[in-house]
Order: sequence, then structure tokens, then C-alpha cells
Amino acid sequence: MSRLFVDNLTVLDFSYFHPTRGVVGESWIVDVELVGDLNDEGMVFDFGHVKKLLKAALDSGMDHTLVLPAKLPGLTLQETQNGERIQAEFRNARGACRFHYESPREAVYLVETDDISIDSVRPTLEAHLNTLVPDNVSQVVLRLRSELIDGPFYHYSHGLKKHQGDCQRICHGHRSRIEIFRNGQRDTEVERDWAERFQDIYLITEEDIVHSQPVESDLVHIGYDAEQGRFDVWLPEASTEILKTDTTVELIAAHLANSLAAEYPRDRWRVRAFEGVMKGAIAESGS
Repeated sequence: MSRLFVDNLTVLDFSYFHPTRGVVGESWIVDVELVGDLNDEGMVFDFGHVKKLLKAALDSGMDHTLVLPAKLPGLTLQETQNGERIQAEFRNARGACRFHYESPREAVYLVETDDISIDSVRPTLEAHLNTLVPDNVSQVVLRLRSELIDGPFYHYSHGLKKHQGDCQRICHGHRSRIEIFRNGQRDTEVERDWAERFQDIYLITEEDIVHSQPVESDLVHIGYDAEQGRFDVWLPEASTEILKTDTTVELIAAHLANSLAAEYPRDRWRVRAFEGVMKGAIAESGS
């Protein structure tokens, strides 16, 4: 048996539901190994095919979805309209609704577990990928890992209704570093402040707030129509932040820079806001 490996095959950017943290944005780097016999070309599998086949399967599966633990106590799921849509609701031990969600079925990835973690999700992903490889490949092994970040970071979720791709899904997210420079010098204290403020945050575009009868009095209803269909989510207001603009990473960076300039008008601010791993936007504001 031979083993072929590809590191950094892709990054899975998604959100998942946790009973106490709520909707959590996450980013996992994917490394892959293929175990098998050499084919007539002396290969386990062509590198180009690995990237096309397995990366495409991951990117079109869990990536940019809301990942739900189907066996979580208190979480109820219902598929409607011939399986084209899904509803999810979580009620805590006191019976209070802490999360309600409705969307096209393709925007949700279900895992038969009671929690979402690297260890609980990996078998589901591996089982699917193992059905796609040629017969000489006996096993696909995944390594899922978080980016090593030396400094502050936060988890955020959002939805971009104008996006033509999967970013339009109302609950997808990222685990992102933040770098803030004050008058040309890195300000780690301010970075920590914003990372704490944005810990497990849902970023709302103001015009997407739906003023309807609340499911619970402290839940805010976010909803919109997008190319893939209708999306709605009800979340605790305390876990959200409202932007007057859309929540692209460019506008998130501008929101941070402008907020800092308003608080400290005598200083010059430069913000590097990341969207997951190794990508993001830069914004500047202030004197």
C-alpha cells in the first residue's frame, strides 16, 4: 500500500449550532491522505484529480452551510415542501426557544451527533469521499484543523443576500484573526477588545431585520429573499451586532475602522479583518 497526501486541500467556512454558544462561525483547514495500490501510471491518484474531485465534493457539501447536530437534545428538525426546505428549532431545558431557523434544505448540513467538533464531523466527510475515489484507493483519510493564530481572533456568522454563490446563505461563518494598527503601531489591546466583542457574533445588515411577532421576546428575526430562496433565522439579540451596510469582509473592516476613529478621533487606524484563513480586507480611518 502507498499513501498520497495533499495538505491545505481546501478550507471549510461554515457555521454550526451549539446549545450555549449559539450560532458559531468556524473555519477548518483540510488535509487529505489517500491509501491504496499504485495504478498503471505508478500513482495512487493523480494530484490534479484529487484537487478537482475531493475539493469539489467538500466545497459543495459542508462548506458555507449551517451545520446542525441532529441528535442534540432540544433540537427539532422538520423537512418541508418535498424535502426542498428545512426548519430547525432549539429549546433549552426550561422550554424557551433560543434558536429558530428556516431555509432551503441545501443550506443545512446534518451530522448524526449531539455536538459539532472535528472528531464528530470527520467520519461523515470521510465516508462520503470514500465513495468517490477509484477502486485502487482503499481509504481516504482527512485531517481537519484550525488555523494557528498568534493573537486575537473571533468567530462570526452572517449572510450576504446579494451574493450569487453560497455566501447568500443566512448562517455561514468564519473563524478570523484581527489586526489593528494605531498610528502605524500594532495595538493588541484594542484587538483583544474587538475579538471579545465579536466572540461568537452574528453580524446583521440592518435592512434584513424583520419586524414580526417574535418567537421569544429577546430574539431578533433576520430574513431575506435570495437567489437560492427564502432565508430566516431568529437569534438572541445579545449575540448580534447591527451594521447599516452589508456584512462583506470589506464592509466589516470599514465598520471596525470607522468605529475606532469615532471613539479615538485623534488617531489614525488601519484594520486588517480576516475572512477565515489567509484572506480578508483592509480599511483605514481617522486623522
